[in-house]
Order: sequence, then C-alpha cells, then structure tokens
Amino acid sequence: MTTNAAPPHVLIVGAGPAGALMAILLGRRGYQVDVFERRADPRQLADTEVERRSINLGLSHRGITALTRVGVIDDVMRTSVRAKGRVIHASDGRLTFQPYGSNEREILYSISRIALNRELIRRADEMENVRFRFEMRCEELDRDAGTAMFRGPDDRREHVDSDFIVGADGAYSTVRLWMHRNERADFHQEYLDWGYKELLIPADADGRSRIELEALHIWPRGNALIVSHPNPNGSHTVTVFMPWEGERSFSALQTEAQVTRFFEEVFPDLPELVPDLAAEFLAHPTGSLVATRTAPWHHRDRCVLIGDGCHAVYPFYGQGMNAALEDCLVLDDELGRHPDDRAAAFRAYQRARKANTDALLELVKRNFDELRDTANQPSFVARKKVDLLLHRLFPDRWIPLYTMVVHSTMPYAEALERHKKQEALLRKLGVDAVLAVSLAVVVGARRLVSRRKRRVAAQVQAPLPNA
Repeated sequence: MTTNAAPPHVLIVGAGPAGALMAILLGRRGYQVDVFERRADPRQLADTEVERRSINLGLSHRGITALTRVGVIDDVMRTSVRAKGRVIHASDGRLTFQPYGSNEREILYSISRIALNRELIRRADEMENVRFRFEMRCEELDRDAGTAMFRGPDDRREHVDSDFIVGADGAYSTVRLWMHRNERADFHQEYLDWGYKELLIPADADGRSRIELEALHIWPRGNALIVSHPNPNGSHTVTVFMPWEGERSFSALQTEAQVTRFFEEVFPDLPELVPDLAAEFLAHPTGSLVATRTAPWHHRDRCVLIGDGCHAVYPFYGQGMNAALEDCLVLDDELGRHPDDRAAAFRAYQRARKANTDALLELVKRNFDELRDTANQPSFVARKKVDLLLHRLFPDRWIPLYTMVVHSTMPYAEALERHKKQEALLRKLGVDAVLAVSLAVVVGARRLVSRRKRRVAAQVQAPLPNA
C-alpha cells in the first residue's frame, strides 16, 4: 500500500518582484503557496498611488533570464523601454553618449517597479495552488514551527501555519528579525550619507520625449548626481541624489528660491525640462539609501531569505532587483537538486549566493564613485575605450566589468576578481600604451580586410578568359 504525501505548504512574506517570482517557481513545483503582503494589491491602485518613492528598475541579463524561465518576459517587455547606453550631461551643456556594450544586444530595459510587479502577481495568481493576501502585516514568526502571525486592515490578527517560510519582505525584513532572534547571527546595516528625490520630465504635448528616449541620462557633478530612466509614454523618471547635509545638500534646499538657484548653477538644463521644478522638488519626499549584509540566510529547513531581506544594495548598478530575481532561480534549482532535504537545499543556496551578493555591494559602491565623479572625465572615457577594444580583440580573454556584471550571469564575485586582475595588468602595461597598441591592431585589421575586399572585387570584375 502506497500513499501520496501532501505537497509542501510554503508561506511567502512579501509580494514584491522577488516574492511573486518565487511564488510562480514554487507553484510550478506543485507546492501550496500563500503570499502575504503588507501593502495593497498594486493591480487595484492607480500608478500614482503606489510607491511614489520607488526608483525605476533597470532590467538586465540576470533578470531577463529569470523572467524568461517562467514565461513572462514578453509581457514584461511590452511595458519597458530599451536603453542602448547612457547620455552624460556635462555642466557646460555638452552631451556624450556611452554605449552599454560592444554590440546591439548588450542593452538595458527601463521598467517601472509597479509594472513588473503587476505582471508577476497576475501570472502567479492564475495558478490554482497560489493565493495572495494583501494588506496583511507580518508581526511575529516562529522559526522552528514555520508559523507566522499577521495583522489585517481590520486590525484582526491571523495565525498562519506552513512547512516553511520564505522571507521576501525587503531590507527591513520582519522574517529576518524573528529568524535571527536570540541566535548567533551577523547583521550589518549601513546608510549612505546621501538621499534621493524623484521628479518627472514629462513628454511633450505630442507624446515625444524631450530628451533621447532610448537611453539613461546622467548628470554627474561630484557632490550631486541625477539619473533619469525613460518611460513608455515618453516621460522620464528623474532621481536626484545628494548628501543629506552640507553646503550642497537636501538640508540646504528649503525654499523655492534656494532650489531654483541651485539647479540654475549646477544643473542648468533641468529647469527647462521639469515644469515647476522648485515646487515639485520641495513637495516630493526625500528617501534614504540603505545597504545590508547578513548571515545566516536560513534557519534549518523552516525559513529562508531572498532578495533585499538578505542583501540590500544601493541602486547605483541597477542590480538589486536583478540579483533578487537571480536568488529565486538559484533557490528553485537547489530545491530541485535536494527534493528530500530542504535544509541541504537552503545551505547550498546560501553557499552559492552569499559571497556573490557581498561582492555586488562592493561593485555598487565603486560604481557610485564612477557615476558621480568620473563618468564624464577623459581618463574614464579612454579607459572604457580600452576595455571595448580589448574585448573585441580577445572576446573570451578580456571582458569589461560592466559586461560581466550586467550582460551575463557570471557570478558577481568571479566578475570582481577577474576585473581586479585585468586592472592590475593594465596598470602594469599602462593604459595609453594598451590603447595605442589596440588601436593599431584594429586599424591594421581593417586595412587588411579592406585590401582583401579590393582584391576579391578586382578578381570578380576581371574579364573571363576565352573558352
């Protein structure tokens, strides 16, 4: 006599992009999935009512790989905008375009968080074994029993049982807090001394973008930074990053006159692009930028963390969401490799991801310095040219850091280590020397190809010999 065991019941806390994707993956494995989210259902709210302070997302290869696996990529792409590169806005008004890769396939896609979230929730909600509960705040958790207590909008409390819990509830994770309670757990949280505000560059009356649509736009000023992401309707979501305190800071901009003078001096082209800029700036809230690292990521076979719950990073590489979606794939793969030992699957998942997400935070901090200080400097542009030239000459031997991080699924730690070795080699040889040799090789190759083409053309045009 045989019996069929009931499928595992999983409780996912958090219905953001990572939580919703995890629900799809686990639902496909036949698990019974309940997803509890403290916010309202984003499908029922107007865009302006949902997460006004969320930074637009840059969807790249890692995220695309995850969304492709669950079959939602085509629907997601319909709400995105291609970004072929970045346009650097210099203080004197000069514009410089820097491509994101060495070919037309190496691009980013700009998408709003709500659009992505809605599509993932919609797809998960179509599955009979996946249920969503919104406006349910997690208040307590029993890590050994796999149970949690939630409070609903009517202030009633609800006890939920499960076989295991997935914490997808963000940088301030309640699941992580209760999972680590009275445990020898490591947790590091740091706030950047910069904050951010979001503004909008609207489209023109005819729907056309006021600036190049298929690009991210960057205004690097050292002690201030603006980044804009394109939207499908021709508008651009503008994020202003500045220190909280100081001469040029959010605390120094308290009146419309101060805001107007600041933008006229530092970002002179922006007032023409953002209507009522000073009033809008003062009306919008200022957000904090937080990064976290923690360990362990799981408790036995009962609790596991994904996304910002275990590795929140600053937004300066556009990899936070992509890394979270990649977490989901790795966790799903490990559950498949260890079908009868969930604790082993959780351990393998942490081993596969922890060093890489730690490396990602280091990469993000480096890229922040690049964006605000060096993106429009001649030495930086020359360095990028060297990278691209060497990549074209030796595509398997030399890969630019940006390509490894954004346009591949190479583990972040491996990408960082490989980049350090390439940097050491460049320092040894000298950037100018490598650039000169690379250009010489490229020019020589082009001349060789040109001579061969002329030789072939001459042979084709030569008169045929008499029969």
